[in-house]
Amino acid sequence: VEMANRTMLSEFILLGIPNTEGLENILFVTFLSIYLCTLLGNLLILAAILTDPRLHTPMYFFLCNLAMVDLGFSSISTPKFLAILWAKSKTISLGGCMTQVFFLHFLGSSGSLLCTVMAYDRYVAICHPLRYLLIMNRRVCALLGAGCWITSSLNATVLTSLTFTLPYCGSNVVDCFFCDIFAVIKLACGDTSIIKTVSFTNIGVAPTICFTLILASYVRIAASVVRMRSMKHVRKAISTCSSHVIVVCFFFGPSAVLYTQPSVSNLLATPTQIFSVVLTPMLNPLVYTLRNKEVKAAFRKMRG
Repeated sequence: VEMANRTMLSEFILLGIPNTEGLENILFVTFLSIYLCTLLGNLLILAAILTDPRLHTPMYFFLCNLAMVDLGFSSISTPKFLAILWAKSKTISLGGCMTQVFFLHFLGSSGSLLCTVMAYDRYVAICHPLRYLLIMNRRVCALLGAGCWITSSLNATVLTSLTFTLPYCGSNVVDCFFCDIFAVIKLACGDTSIIKTVSFTNIGVAPTICFTLILASYVRIAASVVRMRSMKHVRKAISTCSSHVIVVCFFFGPSAVLYTQPSVSNLLATPTQIFSVVLTPMLNPLVYTLRNKEVKAAFRKMRG
C-alpha cells in the first residue's frame, strides 16, 4: 500500500549556484564565455594534432583523447545551466538527469585513466628512450585508449543503473547546478547502501589507484632525471612532464575534495564543482599550448 501511494518522479529541479539571485545575466555571460573558450581551445588542439604529421606520436594521441574528454565534460552541465539562466526554468527531465550522471562518471573515469596512461607514456619516453617506439607502438596505444573508454563506459553504466533503479518519491530538488550522483541519491526513498558502496569503490578506490600509479611513474622519472648528465635532456624531460603534472593536479585535486568528503559544505562544494566541471576543461588546452613548443608550432603552421 505504501508503494502504491508513492508518486514516482519524472523530473528534477536544479537549485543552481546558491546565493546568486539577481546575478543571472552576469552568470550567463560568464559561463557562455568560458564554454566558448573551452570549445575553441580543445577543437584547436584536436585540429593541430590531426593535421600536423609531427604530432602523430603516442603522447599527442593521448592528448587528443584528453581533449575529447574536456569537450564532453564542458558539455555535460554548462549548456543546460545556460538554458536555465536564460529561460529561468530550473527543471530537468528524468532522462536528462540520467544522461548527466552517466556522462559525468563516464568522462571522469576516462580522464582518470587517460592521465594514468599518459604518465606511463612519459615514464617510457624518459626512462627507456631507445625502446620508446617499440613499447608504445600503434597497437599498444590503440588498446590503451580503447581500454580507457570501454572500462569507463561500463563503470558509468553500473553507477547510473544503480542510481536510477532506486525509488524517487519525495522531494525532487537537487541541491546543485547539475545532476551529480550524491546530490541525486539524497532524494531517494529506498535503501542507498549498495549504491554508496559501489560509488565508493568506483569513485574513491579506482582514482586512488590511478593516482598511486601516476605517483609511482613520476618517482621513477625523477630518479632517471637525477642521473642525467646533460642539462639539455633534464630541461626537455621537465618540459614534457610539467604540463601533465599540472593537468593531473587540476583533475584529481577537486575530485579529492568532493568525493572524499561528501559532507563538505556548499560554500566549498560549489566552487570546487565549478572548477572541476567548467574551468578545468578550459584550462587544460591553455596548459598544453602555453608550455609546449610543438603544439605552438602546429598552430603557427595552421595559420600559414
